[in-house]
Amino acid sequence: MRFPPPLRPRRPLLVAAAITALAALAPGALATAAPTELPAPERGLNLLVVGIDSRKGVTEDEKKRYRLGGKECDCTDVMMLVHVSADNDRVDVVSLPRDSLTTFPDQHRDQRTGKLHAAHQAKINGAWAEGGSSFAVEIVESATGLPVHRYLEIDFRRFMDTVDHVEGGVPICTEAPLKDSVTGLDLAPGTKPVGGGEALQYVRSRRADGQMDFGRMRKQQKFVVNTLERLRDGVLDDPARLGALAATLRGTAAAERGISATELLTLAARLRNLPPERTTFATVPVRGFNPNIAGVGSTVGWDEEGAAKVFGRLREDRPLPAAGEVAPSEVSVATYRPDPGGSLICP
Repeated sequence: MRFPPPLRPRRPLLVAAAITALAALAPGALATAAPTELPAPERGLNLLVVGIDSRKGVTEDEKKRYRLGGKECDCTDVMMLVHVSADNDRVDVVSLPRDSLTTFPDQHRDQRTGKLHAAHQAKINGAWAEGGSSFAVEIVESATGLPVHRYLEIDFRRFMDTVDHVEGGVPICTEAPLKDSVTGLDLAPGTKPVGGGEALQYVRSRRADGQMDFGRMRKQQKFVVNTLERLRDGVLDDPARLGALAATLRGTAAAERGISATELLTLAARLRNLPPERTTFATVPVRGFNPNIAGVGSTVGWDEEGAAKVFGRLREDRPLPAAGEVAPSEVSVATYRPDPGGSLICP
């Protein structure tokens, strides 16, 4: 059954008004990320969203309050591949574990030093450090076999500021207590609305539930769903608020195939009527952990057959395979389990 695309009459007015508001609120953002035509590929749009472990712009008080001390890894600790169907009637989000083992190609240039590197094994989250956004895009395309049409990069400061644009906070919920001594996360069972700082503690936590980075990726997915639900509550119909949020989320940094603020507004308009039941969240199928590699450390090995099924479906612009179509992982918490967005919404 094919679902009808979102209602169209209000789109041009909403987008035009939001762009006008954005130009007034954030001219610097528009100057850096000039409006362009958001692609509409015949087999769907692929957006790579990464979270950078960067504390640039974070105050000393915030670092202390939200446990943001320590050394920056200069890497992409969050990697989500977002597929928007060609008919704008489905969104599939696949998280890529930051410790996924990959091989960087020969003669790639390190953005920090200008040095050319020989081919070597590495964790996928290290691509950004060795070659910037363009190299991160290249490595994800190579690993998944999918074209990346647009790229969105978010650091700690921009994440907190974006969440703080959501009036009343974003709800997070848990059935069991969640405590993480590293991030300072301390949640009692139930639902709690949070602002930017607490939200960052939540999405960074990987020691609270015994599920390591796989639990953290699930928290990130739940947070995305609940943020989108809160945005439905008035923000999508308020051009000024929507424009300010898009400008904050996008920021002003240049990036390879970086999505512009105006393109974010276009995407929001395309998907404004999409219910959470038409979104699916999953983590790439994982076989298990690889033996330690000198100079690389502990890494995650993908289930090559399962991953091929997942990315093959997205390449064909079809829904993700069901859980039973992919073999279980050697690590129980890493077993492939696609969840509809509606099941991740806090009560």
